[in-house]
This record gives sequence, C-alpha cells and structure tokens, in this order.
Amino acid sequence: MNLIPIEYQPIVVMGVIGLLFVFLYKEIFKPTVTFLVAILILLLTGILSPRDILEGFSNQSLASIVLLILITAGIRSNFNIHGFLDYIFGRVKTYKSFLASMMAKVAILSSFVNNTPVVVLMTPYVFEWGKKQKISPSKLLIPLSYSTIVGGMITVIGTSTTLVLNGFLIKSDLSPIDPIDLLIIGSCVTISGISFLIVSSSKLLPDKKDLIETFENQKREYLIEKRLSKDSPLVGQRVKEGGLRNLTGVYLVEIVRGQQIISPVNPNEIVEENDILIFAGNTEKIVDLTLSNLGIELPSKLAPTGEGSIQVVEGVISANSSLIGKTIKESNFRERYDAAVVAIHRNGEKLSGKIGWIKIKAGDVLLMYVGNNFQKRVDIYKDLYIISGEQQEIRPSKNNKTKLIMLLGVVFALLVTQYFGLFLSLLIIFSIMVFMKLITVQNVKRDLDINLVVILVLSLALGQAMIKTGSGALIAHQIVNLLQPHGNIALLIGITIITTILTSFITNVGAIAIAFPLTLATVQDLNLEGAPFYLAIAFAASAAFMTPIGYQTNLIVYGPGGYTFKDFLKVGLPMTIVYLTVALTTIIILYPEVF
Repeated sequence: MNLIPIEYQPIVVMGVIGLLFVFLYKEIFKPTVTFLVAILILLLTGILSPRDILEGFSNQSLASIVLLILITAGIRSNFNIHGFLDYIFGRVKTYKSFLASMMAKVAILSSFVNNTPVVVLMTPYVFEWGKKQKISPSKLLIPLSYSTIVGGMITVIGTSTTLVLNGFLIKSDLSPIDPIDLLIIGSCVTISGISFLIVSSSKLLPDKKDLIETFENQKREYLIEKRLSKDSPLVGQRVKEGGLRNLTGVYLVEIVRGQQIISPVNPNEIVEENDILIFAGNTEKIVDLTLSNLGIELPSKLAPTGEGSIQVVEGVISANSSLIGKTIKESNFRERYDAAVVAIHRNGEKLSGKIGWIKIKAGDVLLMYVGNNFQKRVDIYKDLYIISGEQQEIRPSKNNKTKLIMLLGVVFALLVTQYFGLFLSLLIIFSIMVFMKLITVQNVKRDLDINLVVILVLSLALGQAMIKTGSGALIAHQIVNLLQPHGNIALLIGITIITTILTSFITNVGAIAIAFPLTLATVQDLNLEGAPFYLAIAFAASAAFMTPIGYQTNLIVYGPGGYTFKDFLKVGLPMTIVYLTVALTTIIILYPEVF
C-alpha cells in the first residue's frame, strides 16, 4: 500500500538519500544501521516492497563478491603470505624502488583479489619494512591503499563496484561492462596513478616521524595506563623524587586518584597508594616501563585470561566494529578478546583519563597484551585488524602446495576459456576448494562480513527505489538542462563529478546505487549509447581517494599511518584529478562516435 502519492515519491526518495548522505558523513550511526533505517522508511511508505529487498539476496554480483572473499580467505589460510612477500620484496632496499614495486604488484593482485583482504595482509608487512628501513609508515600506507583501488579497476572481479554495476545493468536488460574496455582504461589509470604517487611522494605524502620530537625513534604517541603495585617505592614520594620526570621515551601526563584526574602533574605532587598513572609514550618503552623497578604494573583486572607468555600486539578498529561508541569497560574487552588494552592512539587527538573510560572510535589504534585465545577471537568478532606483533606463521604442507598448484590450473583454464559466467566460475572454484579442505566452516565464520553483505543488499534496494519512483529521471532532467548545451563531454564530466563526490563520503556501492539510475535515465532521455557513461560512473565510484571514510582500505591504513583527514585530502585531491582525467580521456578516445 502506497502511503505517499506517486507524484511525491521521487521527492521522498531524494530526501531519504539526502539524510542517508548526512548521517553517513556525520557518523551518527553505523553504516549498516543507517542504510537499514533508510530502507525501512521506504518500506513503511510503500515505495519499496519486501520483495524488492529480498531480490538483492539473489543478485549474482552480490553472490560473486561473497564467493571472492571466501576464496581469498582460503588462499590466505593455506599459504605463507608473509614469507611470499618477503621473497618478493627482500632485495628492495630504497624507498622509491620499494614504493614502485609494492604498488605495481599490489595493483596486479587487487585486479583478481578483493581489495580489503589485500590491504589487511599487506599493512603489517609494509609497516615493518618501513620500520626496518627507518622510513615513516605515513610515506607508505596511503600508496598501499590507493594502489589496491586503481588496480581493482583493471578487471570486472577486482572490486565490488564493477560487480554491483554489472548486476544493475543485467537487471535493466542492458549489456554488462565490456572487460576489454575495463582492461584498457583500468591499465591506463593504474599506470598513471602509480607514476603520480612515485613522483609526488616526497612532497605530498606526510612524514609523521616528527610528531613526537621528545621520544626516541619518534614513534606514535599512545595514552598508557599503569597502576602502582602495593610495594612500589614511589608511594609517598614526590613525582620528581621518584624519577617519573626523567623516563626515557614516556612521560607522565595525568594521575587518576579515585574519580579525580590530576593534570598537569606538578613535580611536587606526592604519589599515593592505588594511584593510576597515565603516561604518553611509544610502544617499545611500554614493556620496559612495566619491567622497571618502580613498582609499575599492568592492573590485574586488565590482565588477559589466557595461559602462557603474554604478547604485545597492535590493532586498528575497523569501520564496522561493534566496539565503536563503547568504552573498553562497556565492551567487556578482556573477556571478549582474552586481551588487555594498555594504550590507545588516536591520530593526534589528545586523550584523557583512564583507558577504560575512553569511548572507542573507528581508526583508533590499540596496544594490547594478549593471551593465547586472542587471535581466534579476533577472527570470530572481526572488530579490529592486527597491524603489528607476533603472528603465527602459516607453513603450508607439501600437500597443500600441490592443491594450490592444481587450483591455479583450474583458475587459469576458466579465465582462458571463459566458457562459464563469472558467478558459475567462482562457484566452481569455491566448490573445489571446499572439497580440498582449503575452505572450512571456520573460514566462513571468520571472513564473511555480514555488515558488508547487508549494505550491498540494501544499496541495491535503494537503487531500485530510485528507478521505480523516477527519482533518477527527475535529477537527470535537471542535469541535462544544465549541461546539454555544452555537449556530451560536459554531460560525461558532470555525471562523473557527482558520483565522485558521493563515493568520497559514502560507500562505493552506495555511490553506484545512486548514480546508476541517474545515468540510466540520462542516456535514455537523450537516446545516447550508455556504455561510456556506465564506464565513467564505475571509475568515479572507485575514486575514493579524498577521505579516509570513503573506502574501507583507507580506514585500515588511517590509524597505522598516523594520518589526519587533511592528509588524505592533500594527496587524494590531485590523485583524483589525475585518475579521472586519464579515465575520461581514455573513454572519450574509445567512443569517438558518442563524443
């Protein structure tokens, strides 16, 4: 039952999309919840039906994305990725050569593998390589994220953007994107994008080594919470007498005494029993501080529950983490993860108070003491990504190596023959991996992101609402009236810019869901060939360079690199201009009859 008259439905849909845009940008709710509320409004008003929502679960492109993620997880679980990367990059010693080699190889890998797992796998390795070579991670991690974005546009399966767009095209009885066109344009933007980053890296990429000038090796600054032991020699002494003003690599910023916070700390302040000392410092000095003879220890209530030796691990909070908005205490972190958060870093923002009082944000970097069960629980909950610390090396058996070689043979045969469609080919590969026990139930539980699936389904429903109500046509007429006098090239540029702005603040899938019906209505209204315009929005929806929230891989490197919003804008704006200029120029050359 339609509660909204037909003539007002386009206005309601555009209003919902506008609110969706604002809520995602302001991060008022999690992306999944925001999309769910938007679709619920459209359901309650009768603009969408339950059938429209459920059809998204049968979309082949969405199913292809799920299969790709699981196939990637199976390969990661049965192959020594770190050893493989060390073999590839082991001989590279200089910054420029590593940057060029890393971006080129990551781009090629991303053209066949989902971008997010690639960045998750590569971030610890790139971070450690920079550390060994005394190069700031901020000089390396944005290029890592950007190279997966451009490389993902070389093939149809390289990113969810093209897969979802193909789903829209097929559903509208239109031809899917030509893989050859995508290969040509994607190769051009990849080469130009990587070349631009190599040339401009020294000027545009931030060097965060000087952020904490007072610390040895200039590490990221953390807020560190430590409790005095009962027999600490510091009790009853003034701060300066206890040597707390002369610590190497850390400094005392606050004392928490009951509900009172003493800050700044006066050198003559007398230390009392049960005081909690809040330090700021770098990761390497935190363990030294605990092992010192000052009677400073990790609070017993924060200690991990696992048996055996305690490891020090860093992790970054993911965009869809269930921990966001909660304090460490509220999240029951110790029991949930078998880990104790002993320090928090938040991109230059000043933090205050006990660790357990601080509300977690996306991109926060946590320093943790972890027990034996930590890695298993991280795999289950998927609230954070591990970026440094001791990790169990995967040593595949000879039998698994044989299986992988056989699997690569099947993949090559399917790519060469192209006898089956993408979905069926992926299903064949997935089935073979399950039969070979390269993918297990544990892989599915650990690596399948339900939030991603929900957002994809709801994005498809949002696009359907625009098509059903004619919202796309309404906006398209306005754009046509404005740009038509200037020719088809101006129209192409206008649609591209709109899609790029959308993808900078919402998901690339959400941008496609909004841009596709608009583009469809425009080309049909003018009776134009749609292929070049669909290619344009595909590349524009992946141009998520200007903000850390525009794409998941940007957010993954945001915390480890110590970046700010301005850092992404400074590098991302010129990168976007280069990327879109090359993409649109190549499209115009490929379709001279349209332009």
